[in-house]
Amino acid sequence: MPFGLPDSEQRLSYGGYLKVGELTSLQHLLSDPPHHDEMLFIIIHQVYELWFKQILHEVDAAIVRLDQGDVLGATRVFRRCFEIQRLLVGQIDVLETMTPMDFLAFRDHLFPASGFQSSQFREIEYVSGLKDPRFLENYPPGTAERARLEERLAGPTLRGAFYDLLRRRGFDLPEEEEGREARVRELARLYREVEQHYDLFLLAEALIGYDEGFGLWRLRHVQMVERIIGGRPGTGGSEGAQYLRSTTDRRFFPDLWDVRSELGVPPSVGHGKM
Repeated sequence: MPFGLPDSEQRLSYGGYLKVGELTSLQHLLSDPPHHDEMLFIIIHQVYELWFKQILHEVDAAIVRLDQGDVLGATRVFRRCFEIQRLLVGQIDVLETMTPMDFLAFRDHLFPASGFQSSQFREIEYVSGLKDPRFLENYPPGTAERARLEERLAGPTLRGAFYDLLRRRGFDLPEEEEGREARVRELARLYREVEQHYDLFLLAEALIGYDEGFGLWRLRHVQMVERIIGGRPGTGGSEGAQYLRSTTDRRFFPDLWDVRSELGVPPSVGHGKM
């Protein structure tokens, strides 16, 4: 880069634009002597956090598009999310090149850190519609992570934006939990009347795919943990694989999943109508 020129006139480089020097200096091994596989472990999880940031960027954009009524634009966003989710699952194959003995060689240095503490993944859950305020307890008041999660907890969700869009398009979707059966029936109407609402149908299927993608990642994650540490507790004090397995049924759009069962029942038979 030429010296003596104003910053605005100096040529931008690949490394300068991407901050490669800073990025590749962020892998600090704690094992002493340094264990070979700790580098892989750190990089894999740092890359996860970068992809989580991108997913949040995409979901936030999808919510804006839904609020604007841009159904096809919002649907297109999830094409990118699907490909990112495939990468999230695929990275587990790379992590599984590490043997249980390799991980145990540096695992003790990780206490009490844990993937359970990923605030960005909690942000994804919150913005997608799974708002569990209990997770705030894992982040001390006054921290940046706690502030972002509190903002997400009070903010809009992908699920809410989807339902608001359907209401504007004439669907009767009660908000209360006791109105869930009625919501499922209305969503089934969307599927049965697909030719009249084809753009909404494509969106609903994209949301199911997005939900399924994280479900597959959760399942694959459990298998990886069991393969490497078996039934040991997690480094953050959780129950390890047992806890992770209990999360595999967490869904962003449970009503859309229930629609599948509803579609197998004729409306006149399933709800007492003549």
